[in-house]
Amino acid sequence: MSEKRKHIPTAQGHKARKRFGQNFLHDHHVIDKIVRAINPKHSDALVEIGPGMGAITEPLLEACGKLDVVELDRDLIPILRTKFFNYPEFRIHEGDALKFDFNTILQPGQRLRIVGNLPYNISTPLIFHFLAHHKIVQDMHFMLQKEVVERLASGPGTSDYGRLGIMAQYYCKVEPLFIVGPGSFNPPPKVDSAIVRLRPYEELPYPAKDVKVLQRVVREAFSMRRKTLRNTLKNLISAEQLEAIGIDTTLRPERLTLQEYVRIADAVCDLGLLTDPGIDESFDEGADDLNADDQA
Repeated sequence: MSEKRKHIPTAQGHKARKRFGQNFLHDHHVIDKIVRAINPKHSDALVEIGPGMGAITEPLLEACGKLDVVELDRDLIPILRTKFFNYPEFRIHEGDALKFDFNTILQPGQRLRIVGNLPYNISTPLIFHFLAHHKIVQDMHFMLQKEVVERLASGPGTSDYGRLGIMAQYYCKVEPLFIVGPGSFNPPPKVDSAIVRLRPYEELPYPAKDVKVLQRVVREAFSMRRKTLRNTLKNLISAEQLEAIGIDTTLRPERLTLQEYVRIADAVCDLGLLTDPGIDESFDEGADDLNADDQA
């Protein structure tokens, strides 16, 4: 760790804003651990979402010399420009990461490495925004609410298993790395955080014939997770049709694997049962409400 990062500023006259979900990381031990997990290289197309006061930004620049950051809070822009003025390949993009065209910062043959201490209130929409562009992403390292990481990584038969985990695991290998306590932030959040690595597959292990149909099937299944598949999917596919493809209709939705959900979605496609799956705002546009997910 460099001498200049032994005492990381947490305010510099800027007060964390609740409407942006800001909690500034200041624990240099955690910061160094995050950077080691990322292992940035100079050849990387590295982009940081919501750099805040630059706690992670600084060691990333020290490691690779270049970095693009996307920051929504306009008051932080001059602070970041001043702090990193001596890095000619430090580029700030003011705006909403959900609307930013990440293709503009890619060179031919490159894929993005995305880093971010994501605000809790928009973390799920951001994740699914990036998953929708998985073909241009090499990996993602995010600081998230611990509960979100648990849902991302959960498997069948667990209480955390649901739409979030199924669709994330459809696109990515999900690796929870370590937990970060509230005391590492200013102001401290009320819950634990965790670092997760999402690495999009080169080839999807269980590709669906139509991913929008898969999204619709998963959404319908978990709309009433305490009911059986016979009931939750009855508007999409009959119990007899489910049984014909080897699905036990007496199970609850959290008992099925990703592969089985893909099988159901493909059957819906093959049988022509859903001519227009519609746009699933929960995933395509990142409007998923984590707290509303899986409620009966």
